[in-house]
Amino acid sequence: MNDLLRLKIEKLPSCPGCYLMKSEGKIIYVGKAVNLKNRVSQYFHQNRDHTVKVRAMVARIDDFDIVLCDTNLEALILECNLIKLHRPQYNILLKDDKHYPYLRIDVTQPYPRVELVRRVQKDGAKYFGPYMGATGVREVLDVLRGLFPLRTCAMTITPGMNRRPCLHHQLGECLAPCAGLTTPQAYGETVSEVIDFLGGRCDAVIGRLSAEMTRAAKEMRFEQAAQLRDRIRDVQSLMERQKAINVRGGDQDIVASVSDGIDAMVEVVFVRGGRMIGAEHYALEGAGDQSPSQVIGPFLLQFYDDGRQPASEVLCLELPEQAEDVAQVLSARREGGRVTLREPQRGTKHKLVELALKNARDALDKRNAHLSRQKERTTGACAALAQAVGMQTVPRRIEGYDISNTQGVLSVASMVVAIDGEAAHREYRHFRIKTVEGANDFASMNEVLTRRLTRAKQEREALIEKGQLLPDGTLPEGAPPLTGFADLPDLILIDGGPQQLRFAREAMLAVGFDIPIFGLAKRLEEIFLPDREESILLDRKSPALHLIQRIRDEAHRFGITHHRNLRQKAGMHSSLEDIPGIGPARRRALLAQFKSIAAIAAATPEALCAAEGIGMAQAQVIWAHYHPQETAGEDEGTP
Repeated sequence: MNDLLRLKIEKLPSCPGCYLMKSEGKIIYVGKAVNLKNRVSQYFHQNRDHTVKVRAMVARIDDFDIVLCDTNLEALILECNLIKLHRPQYNILLKDDKHYPYLRIDVTQPYPRVELVRRVQKDGAKYFGPYMGATGVREVLDVLRGLFPLRTCAMTITPGMNRRPCLHHQLGECLAPCAGLTTPQAYGETVSEVIDFLGGRCDAVIGRLSAEMTRAAKEMRFEQAAQLRDRIRDVQSLMERQKAINVRGGDQDIVASVSDGIDAMVEVVFVRGGRMIGAEHYALEGAGDQSPSQVIGPFLLQFYDDGRQPASEVLCLELPEQAEDVAQVLSARREGGRVTLREPQRGTKHKLVELALKNARDALDKRNAHLSRQKERTTGACAALAQAVGMQTVPRRIEGYDISNTQGVLSVASMVVAIDGEAAHREYRHFRIKTVEGANDFASMNEVLTRRLTRAKQEREALIEKGQLLPDGTLPEGAPPLTGFADLPDLILIDGGPQQLRFAREAMLAVGFDIPIFGLAKRLEEIFLPDREESILLDRKSPALHLIQRIRDEAHRFGITHHRNLRQKAGMHSSLEDIPGIGPARRRALLAQFKSIAAIAAATPEALCAAEGIGMAQAQVIWAHYHPQETAGEDEGTP
């Protein structure tokens, strides 16, 4: 502990507030406390039984700031805002990167419509969901359009509009506010019915439809009665697909957390009107050493901070720390009532929590299995490849090269890059072959490696002169990582056999580098190494083989695509582009006037002047371009 920390700890006040732990000027943790002096001091007590995560954090702390608050509730709200603002490394962070579908109704508009959206925002609109997949939400939309005549168009409705009603109005599917056939009050009543329906309160809708069906049948409007009967079936079918939870109805959010010692997984199950309408799960990285009560509190504050509406009752696996304060914050964010946090011990509600816990465990197991497969495909494959080619260290940056041409025409080379086993698309490069004529892939590969590594050598020498790179090629402390050509590969993959490999390695050695390099022959997927006669055949199921196949195929795809684009561009070349002084504007003017290249070539200089922007001087140049023999004859006859 440095002197600055000791002095700040001694001067800490005994009041509520937030503290911001720093390392090298960067905020790495934000916390709150009822008593700042007691709470902050605990971090630096040698005999405290801290977790591994806390010990690692404390070892980095070199400074901290505090913000005083009047109450613990103010500190709780401030902590949530500071975490959201600074995203500290050691806090529980909700990374909401999933985009479940929601239905949105902008009640601030006089004639709102029901929209499908992927993000919940604080915009005054009402959101319903999440729904499990786009198919499910579209089924709901289909039912809504058959029940409620709300507009589906995105047209801006202004007072006094009097447009012709569209087909949806004629079919009874829209009240036609654009034609002035309804009022905001009448339209708003329909919107209120839609909100009740989406909130799970569908009994009134079924009752209304049943009454209309009975009335239509009595009046012998049997076709209309049959349509109403089908709509009732649609509503009932939709409700049956949502699992019934509580026959008494009610809105609940059920929250459970499980951990594997490293990360935590939180599951949220949504119950609206006594029916389960959906669920979401969120991985909280680095929170695996904390109890559910420590995880759920920060999670709830962040989860309901982006416009989501909490249910009136939130059932928790364990009540969060300072549950009353958390409930008070959520109540302030909920429209239409307070929020109650409960930890049920038995009965139906306890079974709901167990269901959420079961789903959380399943989500965590699937996530870990996915991460394990991903690691096997990326860093694990890099380690296996290093062992196969005899490297002592695992390659971080692998570059793959391929040559593409058509009978030696428009020859290009591609360079693709994989960093830690994953494609780094921003590092990809194309090369136009400049010094090699014809279809000579060996010489082309030599040229490409020479140009790439020469550029790297120049950039690295410039960095050494600036002090941003040490002479031995390592980075000084605190220097930014190398980018572009200055970042040398740890391993080079050549698409081809021993001959392509030999030409590529000669180029590399000539520039002054000795980077591990190998070739991959396509026929048997053989690996060829320099100075080794026998090839290496990896197991067909080897992650290392799959990695180099992906890099090789990506280099081929990248090169072929560029080569194809060049061919298309060459095929679309206009002879007008070869005439000096005739730019795009004049080319367009000529084609607009004469319609074709043949007509331009046949026109006299005087006729060419009819095109906009073409004077006699330009017309003479154009005519001479298409009549070189006549021009040459005139030159020969000139004394």
